[in-house]
Amino acid sequence: MIRFFDILFSLIGLLICLPLFIILAVCIAFDSRGGVFYIQNRVGKDNRDFRLLKFRSMRKDTDKKGGLTIGSRDSRITKVGYYLRQFKLDELPQLFNVFKGEMSLVGPRPEIRKYVDLYTAEQQRVLSVRPGITDYASLEYINENEILGKSSHPEQQYITEIMPAKINLNMQFINEPSLANYFRVLGLTLKKIV
Repeated sequence: MIRFFDILFSLIGLLICLPLFIILAVCIAFDSRGGVFYIQNRVGKDNRDFRLLKFRSMRKDTDKKGGLTIGSRDSRITKVGYYLRQFKLDELPQLFNVFKGEMSLVGPRPEIRKYVDLYTAEQQRVLSVRPGITDYASLEYINENEILGKSSHPEQQYITEIMPAKINLNMQFINEPSLANYFRVLGLTLKKIV
């Protein structure tokens, strides 16, 4: 039943957001050199890689200089990209991933392989469900980039503190993947956005 709502809501979201997509694409194209979209391999359900779609918020090819973004002091982020990230607009193209079945609206945020390879056997349970656009961890760590921006060792802090804490929060949905819980997370996300 969750898959039905994923298809329905992602299709409605894509149709409603189409004019916004066009405006954002123009802004990104005029702001910096490179494509409008950013495609990155992420790890999904059953430990399978898929191509996650985002609006590009960083300068072309600068993602190769490091995996984590560290808030407003990250020089790789473009002017438009700063606002895309601040209002989470860079995530909107993931509605395509949801529609295709690679993601759900609700589920653990998909990680890059580098960090998934560090998971313990228990933490790998997050790979038993479709990754999502939003979840309890996304709501709790909505300002993750700013937290990492204040750290003297952001990647170490992410691996030892933030990633395990987020996985623990992910378990709340994994342990109870009900329709009621799905709508609860969506409701909390909408409330946070508003």
